[in-house]
Amino acid sequence: MADDALIEKEQDKTFAEIGVCAELVEACEALNWKTPSKIQAEAIPYALEGRDLIGLAQTGSGKTGAFALPIIQSLLEHKSPFFACVLSPTRELAIQIAEQFEALGSGIGVKCSVLVGGVDMMQQQLSLGKRPHIVVATPGRLLDHLTNTKGFSLRTLKYLVLDEADRLLNLDFEKAIDDILKAIPKERRTYLFSATMTNKVNKLQRACLRNPVKIEAASKYSTVDTLKQQYRFIPAKYKDCYLVYILTEMSGSTSMVFTRTCEATRLLSLILRNLGLKAIPISGQMSQAKRLGALNKFKAGECNIMICTDVASRGLDIPSVDMVINYDIPTNSKDYIHRVGRTARAGRSGLAVSLVNQYELEWYLQIEQLIGKKLEEYPAEEAEVLMLLERVSDAKRISQMKIKESFTYKRKRRGEDDGEDDAERLAISHKNSHKNSKGSKKFRNKQR
Repeated sequence: MADDALIEKEQDKTFAEIGVCAELVEACEALNWKTPSKIQAEAIPYALEGRDLIGLAQTGSGKTGAFALPIIQSLLEHKSPFFACVLSPTRELAIQIAEQFEALGSGIGVKCSVLVGGVDMMQQQLSLGKRPHIVVATPGRLLDHLTNTKGFSLRTLKYLVLDEADRLLNLDFEKAIDDILKAIPKERRTYLFSATMTNKVNKLQRACLRNPVKIEAASKYSTVDTLKQQYRFIPAKYKDCYLVYILTEMSGSTSMVFTRTCEATRLLSLILRNLGLKAIPISGQMSQAKRLGALNKFKAGECNIMICTDVASRGLDIPSVDMVINYDIPTNSKDYIHRVGRTARAGRSGLAVSLVNQYELEWYLQIEQLIGKKLEEYPAEEAEVLMLLERVSDAKRISQMKIKESFTYKRKRRGEDDGEDDAERLAISHKNSHKNSKGSKKFRNKQR
């Protein structure tokens, strides 16, 4: 049975006081990490003692640092290749974790290799040939390399980390995780971290953790106090109109809009671009290069609205996000925690607005039950919102027509997705053909 280490108040200790060595304290200062977060302050001392960990903390609370720091500190003492492996459910999160390891270990020459789908296997094999200290991977691609890359194994592995463990324990990854566990040493340290934890962790705990410490830096399913959460119950036919209204009211903000399908990300980004808003889509149907390109444009501020599926809800650290809008209510209420966790990170404030229609009411009520409180209503005069209806309807009609026209073009490209490029190309086409319309002028005036 795991020991329980519950955190009840803020930790005032420094990194040095919880056992972090001088080289890594300096690295933390370079990253402007002044004091450990709750999860770091509680997890790192146990990790440095050599204990297995189950860590539960709110998203944006520093979980990556909680496992990266003790691993790098141990690496300093016993430097060897293929020292640690971190498993992530998404490509983008894997890349971000590797960047964090490299930033913390830059002064001591830590080398990382990222193994994710959508990237050439040969390129990754060359990276593995350089014998990195840390491998960060999605389960499927790691298994591909363990099976097919000559000379690659994790027989000397000392640490295994499962980040976003609840997602990794879902059926999507269960077989791959089982096969990976068979290919790595039983004598190792194992860390499980997530914002939410399901009962499935008990099965894995028995399989691969030894007398772990269970650390809860938050209630099981919770959001941070600096996050303002609101909802708006609306007719389904006016959902696009409310989305445009909210984004217009918050026109100076950086926003993430979550949808249920990849097709919706493309359509909504076109609609918003046609209305003069800087929106960009990201979804699992886009190639890895285009997903990273879209993410980098959003981080750089070239576009201030990202329309995304749940591929972007896990672990991504984009500090500048001011608002999250649930255009579609998630069917799995736990995904709500991860979505709204994209804002109000690291002590900053943020806003989350959920647009709820009559078909989504049951899912919304499950969210309220999960987080243990009733959300306040987003204030809006429906008559004012519906003043945008004609312009929004026109933009949607033209966007749908343009997507239909581009269907044959995309099929000729043998299934290569160009969602973001297509959105930009079609929006520019529409903007040029309608730039003198009175409706467009009226909408721009509303934005001001």
